[in-house]
Amino acid sequence: MSNLSQTAKPSRSVLFGAAFLMATSAIGPGFLTQTSKFTAQYGASLVLIILLAIVMDITAQSNIWSIVGVSGMRAQEVANKILPGLGVVLAVLVAIGGLAFNVGNVGGVALGFNAMFGLPEKIGAVVAGCLGIIIFVNKNAKTIMDKVATILASIILVTVLVVAFISKPPMGEVASSLTKFNEIPSMFVALTTLLGGSCGGYIAFSGAHRLLDAGISGPNNVKHIRQSVLQGVCTSGLVRILLFLAVLGTCAQTVGNADIIINASNPAAEAFRLAAGDLGYRMFGLCLFSAGVSSVVGAAFTSVSFLKTLHPFIAKYERQFVIGFIAFSTVMMVVVGNAAQLLIIAGAFNGLILPISLGVILLAAHNKKIVGEYKHPVWLSVLGWIVVAVSAISGIKAVPGILNLFH
Repeated sequence: MSNLSQTAKPSRSVLFGAAFLMATSAIGPGFLTQTSKFTAQYGASLVLIILLAIVMDITAQSNIWSIVGVSGMRAQEVANKILPGLGVVLAVLVAIGGLAFNVGNVGGVALGFNAMFGLPEKIGAVVAGCLGIIIFVNKNAKTIMDKVATILASIILVTVLVVAFISKPPMGEVASSLTKFNEIPSMFVALTTLLGGSCGGYIAFSGAHRLLDAGISGPNNVKHIRQSVLQGVCTSGLVRILLFLAVLGTCAQTVGNADIIINASNPAAEAFRLAAGDLGYRMFGLCLFSAGVSSVVGAAFTSVSFLKTLHPFIAKYERQFVIGFIAFSTVMMVVVGNAAQLLIIAGAFNGLILPISLGVILLAAHNKKIVGEYKHPVWLSVLGWIVVAVSAISGIKAVPGILNLFH
């Protein structure tokens, strides 16, 4: 990599692009489904878990992007430097998590079609898979996805904001819940799942790897890299908070609304239907479709970018592997069904991967063979290890609850 790329000030559009790639990877169908279901289940108390997840998200991704950026190496290459073979383990874990999410992403597009046009889930899943493949057959897939993702994310933000306004959430109740710390242990499944849905698995690496592709690396760019992290996490965090308020307001309107949302096959769309009628339901179908399409291609591309370092054959036929990844996800969705459940399980699985992937990066943070003379802030490392510990403990405690999701 040339010194010029390490010292020249990176363009805003590239930094914003990486932030947006990460945010749109996070704001997938799983993110929308998980937030809606847990809000209906736990009510105003969930605000603590959401804020905790956002702080942990910023900490985890600031560490990951900084070390990947400074070293100029992809996460799996960093892992192999720490312990030969560790990168292979990380790549396989991320790819499995990406596959779990992608099955759910295809299902999310199917749920979107169902809300917009009443199309049966399995037919919607096949159409979703075909759309993802068509986008990737195109040589300008990344450019098309960037433009589409920006438009679609704007649609999601505006729709969620409108419904949050219509549903009139009980803000006093939300404020008083901010002090109920004793309720956190009862929501470990929610914490693990929300964390997995916002920075677990492949999501935390999508923006960092994107910056490497654009030639933005080296210690001189750390400040810009961290700004990009903040932009991305604040975007996804804002959507999460607005969605929480929208669903909470809907649950507070009428007794029984919460149960309807929890038991719905498409919890988020149901919340929007109860708040804003048929138009709200169809608008949310468009949101879910938008989130799903951008995530299908993002998850497939990032997962294969991890696998391609395992063997030259995968690197040579990268595009064919991505198409195969999408096709396999589609078949799995059609065979297994139940998209809403799959999306929650995928988030939980990626939450279990987070302590491993973040732990690997933190081991590299002060290793001169990897970061050279760069001094990683000790406070950021300490906060990072706290996130590893909290996400590992909440992940282990959440396992019985996650297994219950399979029933």
